[in-house]
Amino acid sequence: MAAEMMAPAWMHEQITAEEYESWSEEQCAGIEIVDGMVVVSPSASKRHNRLARLLANALDAAAGPDWNADTDFDVRLQDVPLTNRRPDVTVYRADTIDITPTRPEHVLLVVEVVSPGSETTDRIVKVDQYAKAGIAFYWRIEQAATGVPLVYTYVLDPATKTFRNGDVYIGVVKVAAPFAVEIDLSQV
Repeated sequence: MAAEMMAPAWMHEQITAEEYESWSEEQCAGIEIVDGMVVVSPSASKRHNRLARLLANALDAAAGPDWNADTDFDVRLQDVPLTNRRPDVTVYRADTIDITPTRPEHVLLVVEVVSPGSETTDRIVKVDQYAKAGIAFYWRIEQAATGVPLVYTYVLDPATKTFRNGDVYIGVVKVAAPFAVEIDLSQV
């Protein structure tokens, strides 16, 4: 007998911000909402998670007291239709740590670490969504086979609400002796 798996109804219907806010943290983990529809993301690899965590730690240390850098939480790009993205790393105003949802005006930088299966979304779709929301900086990190990351930076043109290409860095994220992390922020 073949086992059939039924997806919950909420995966096939457009949801509102109010409905989403009524869900538990467990229900919201590992999903994004795009134009009101639930998008389930596969679990990231250990390499992906490690790079995001190291980058968040380095950005947090470099940002000073006015900014925080964290991983794995929603950024509400728009309410209607609901669009929540969950960047791999988000740099946001420290004084908004208790404000939920995190909105684009709270955010300075979002970072996406590209994984197999997320290439098109991270390279095209999210770039446009983050720009339209008014987030000032977007970084896309490609994980090269050599282990040395490539960091593509984008800077918002506020007049057109589009990103212009910034610089590309090779090996910007460095891990030295145990737990020592260095990142070059001179071009941001």
